[in-house]
Amino acid sequence: MKAKKLIKIIIDIAMLILLPLLMAYSLIGETAHEWFGFAMFALFVLHHIINFAWLKTLFKGRYSPYRIYITIINVLLLAIMLLLPVSGIIMSKHIFHFSGIGGLSIARTIHLLASYWGVILMSVHVGNHAGTHSAEKKNNFTVILLIFAIAVSIYGAYAFADRDIPSYLFLKNQFVFLDPEQSRILFMVDQAAIMCLFACVGAVISKGLKRLDNLKTKEKKDEQTK
Repeated sequence: MKAKKLIKIIIDIAMLILLPLLMAYSLIGETAHEWFGFAMFALFVLHHIINFAWLKTLFKGRYSPYRIYITIINVLLLAIMLLLPVSGIIMSKHIFHFSGIGGLSIARTIHLLASYWGVILMSVHVGNHAGTHSAEKKNNFTVILLIFAIAVSIYGAYAFADRDIPSYLFLKNQFVFLDPEQSRILFMVDQAAIMCLFACVGAVISKGLKRLDNLKTKEKKDEQTK
């Protein structure tokens, strides 16, 4: 495995581990949350440095339905990952407590909205890559993995509803309360299951659109050979 690809995998895994930890804001403490947030942004910057070639192709070539979909998800995720550190710095009580920028109320609302949508979009983003590069041929391992992913996603749908995530996504509830007595492990499991749910959604959509692109390409080739 090439060093660049290995570094990319390590960065992606680290970001996926940090994501549920960041959502456990009141369970891990404000200081830890800020440091984890700082680490997440640093990893996000590294991720884009490694994948800079993709940014250079944004205004080149034809945009198929698959490419349009991938670009929309990536651009939205980029916007959210920029809003999160900015709003986080404004609200900081520890690492950047000296900032004194102001606008605390607006920053809190933006941070809440960006956090929950960030989880959804980052999970879909991971699923997009998994769906695009997944093997076409099924074997025992891929079947077991698929069954496991479906089972976890079903629980993820339950956790998504049980923790009332839609109310935060659409700002029906602007204050997050996490019971300090609840199990931290169960919270992490719920967050991981929700991430798996939307990763599966991304995998299904990307795989479907990719097949559509391949079908259209094949039809054009067939027409040209006639």
